[in-house]
Amino acid sequence: MTDTLARPPAFETQAAVLANDRVNGEYAHLVVACGQAAAAQPGQFYQLACPAPPGEAPFLRRPMSLYRADPAAGRVEFLYKVTGAGTRGLATLRPGEQLGLLGPLGTGFRLDPAARHIIAIGRGAGLATLGPLAEAARAAGIAITAILSARRPELVVSQARFAEQGARVITVTDSQANSGPSHVERLLRGLLAERRCDGFYTCGSARLLRVQQTLAREFSIPGQVALEQQMACGLGMCFCCVRDFNVGGTIIHKRVCWDGPVFDMLEALP
Repeated sequence: MTDTLARPPAFETQAAVLANDRVNGEYAHLVVACGQAAAAQPGQFYQLACPAPPGEAPFLRRPMSLYRADPAAGRVEFLYKVTGAGTRGLATLRPGEQLGLLGPLGTGFRLDPAARHIIAIGRGAGLATLGPLAEAARAAGIAITAILSARRPELVVSQARFAEQGARVITVTDSQANSGPSHVERLLRGLLAERRCDGFYTCGSARLLRVQQTLAREFSIPGQVALEQQMACGLGMCFCCVRDFNVGGTIIHKRVCWDGPVFDMLEALP
């Protein structure tokens, strides 16, 4: 697969909070103005210096996947779920306040200009990570089918965003008993029979990653996965995010923050 863009430079800045609102019972949408730091690619991430919530003191920056970037306006957007001290601190931010931000970081998704149709499959927070592919694929003239998975329909995010960009959107949820790997595999085989898949893009589910790896090998289709991983520095210096990868039959170590977070799907070990 061909890289369409080189890795943009990273910046450390104080970003101005423009909005920070709940979108459903679990996720919030944070919008900040950060100038040059807004030049990011789909799949990249930022390190956020989360404010301390009452009675807590987050020590490390919080890695946060890019949800949307608008370089012309100098702003970026994030979707986050409140799960720990860092995200509890993010939830306290109000418009006009400042947020320490470092990024964009890591390597993002790559779109093959020869592709005609790709499939994006995400679950949970992975739906936010895949969101920027909606605009990127449309700009490249590539059709996209998005399979979005969540526990309940009201927790599906990015659905409207993909639809607005002309994507075919399929939602599967636990509550509807159609989000299991066997059902998703049937959906994918149907799309493959229709010749609607020149590449897989995924994030957020090890079970669904294994399904895609099986089909990628069977049909010789390339794929990319954005991995979720705890990080400390985000710059590749501390080596706390090292994972094993199978590269040509040899197990090697890679840093998720520096070598990824987007990797060749067939090299990733779920």
